[in-house]
Amino acid sequence: MKIIVGLGNPGDKYAYTYHNVGFLTLDIIADRLGITVDDPECDSLTGVKNIGGERVVLAKPQTFMNLSGKAVKQLLGRYRAAPSDLLVIYDDIDIEKGTFRYRERGSAGTHNGMRDIISSLGGGEFARLRVGTGKVPDNIPLVAYVLMNITDEDRVLIGGAAKEAADKAIEWLKTTHR
Repeated sequence: MKIIVGLGNPGDKYAYTYHNVGFLTLDIIADRLGITVDDPECDSLTGVKNIGGERVVLAKPQTFMNLSGKAVKQLLGRYRAAPSDLLVIYDDIDIEKGTFRYRERGSAGTHNGMRDIISSLGGGEFARLRVGTGKVPDNIPLVAYVLMNITDEDRVLIGGAAKEAADKAIEWLKTTHR
């Protein structure tokens, strides 16, 4: 059992914002694996497929970013999965645009969605992929920045990083313990 969760905010209004990079990356993974992510369950949209004899769940929480922990906890319970079976993908302003970072565990950093997940699960012992959205411009408040539509210029950089992060997520599926 493996669960990959992409973080974002539900609704068309937020579809192409910096804060929805987790959803955008999950869409790339779903496309590559042939999984449709549209089944409502556990306060999420999910898609499930057996890959190489292992059940894989892709999920987009529909709880809004700052309450992502509720959905993630429900998913782990529903699928009887441990935190070690979980990979969370999300945007990170502390990482340069066009890059991503993978870690097997860690803290939430400055990300409120991750803070909620770590709080809900009682720790950060799960894998994460952080896709860089870059530093917030000095003249824009943080909340306004993450909820802005990704600029055309940034779309190329962030899109490239999302594709590389999707590759890493698929590698994680194939190489983590079963």
